[in-house]
Amino acid sequence: MILVTGATGTVGNTVIRHLPEGLAVRVMAREPARVTGAPATAEIVRGDYGDPPSLARALDGVRTALLVTSRVGDDDERFVRAARSAGVRHVVKLSAAAVEDAGAQDLITRWQRANENLLRGSGMRWTLLRPRAFMSNTLSWAPSIRSDDVVRALYGVSANACVDPRDVAQVAVRALTEEGHAGRSYTLTGPEAISAAEQTAHLSELLGRPLRFEELPLERARAAMFRRHPSELAEALLDGAERQRAGAKAAVDATLPALLARPAGSFRRWASDHLSAFAAP
Repeated sequence: MILVTGATGTVGNTVIRHLPEGLAVRVMAREPARVTGAPATAEIVRGDYGDPPSLARALDGVRTALLVTSRVGDDDERFVRAARSAGVRHVVKLSAAAVEDAGAQDLITRWQRANENLLRGSGMRWTLLRPRAFMSNTLSWAPSIRSDDVVRALYGVSANACVDPRDVAQVAVRALTEEGHAGRSYTLTGPEAISAAEQTAHLSELLGRPLRFEELPLERARAAMFRRHPSELAEALLDGAERQRAGAKAAVDATLPALLARPAGSFRRWASDHLSAFAAP
């Protein structure tokens, strides 16, 4: 039995759509009604990391699990403890590329490092997926593109080797279903380092209309982040932007093409496949 968590999210939902037929699959979600694209034979159950009985039910009989968490806190610890008690043999965890950067000491990266160490010491087999930023993060620009033909972002010329989340999901499927991935850590990037200004240019060409890139002043971006997020999380996001400006996120890794036996997907391809999200109504 394979358990997929995070099935309503970017990676988890793609994973359940691409698992080979004939496998016993269980999907855990806080709101099962929101799960789409699951195989007809999949079992969809309600589960919450903060609800130990629901975790125990979701993990009963599971041998391999995909662990996706997004809230900074104890969710990984609760899942690992429950998985070990349930006899799970292998956990594939979605982590982040920043854990390898010694200069990254922000809240989010420290949390992911601690979660990786927790899993390594669990006694279960493990695989760590460490993606760079998802290309789908640019969907946050869609409202301003649709309304004003403008992209507003911090540090427009700083580059990030962002990755197509569909590629990350394909690697996760392999790690869940094939031998040879236990004890491995995979850094997953796109095929090139690309800036927000360059991404805006691609979107403009694909949409067939001019788009303007507007670089946000630091203080304006900072104020916006502190309005949307708790202070320590906002500081972590700003720290990540500063490290990107310094070039810390520009390296392209060859792991993903080697695992999938094909080139990593480009931003232009991802944008072309999701162009309707940016198109004017």
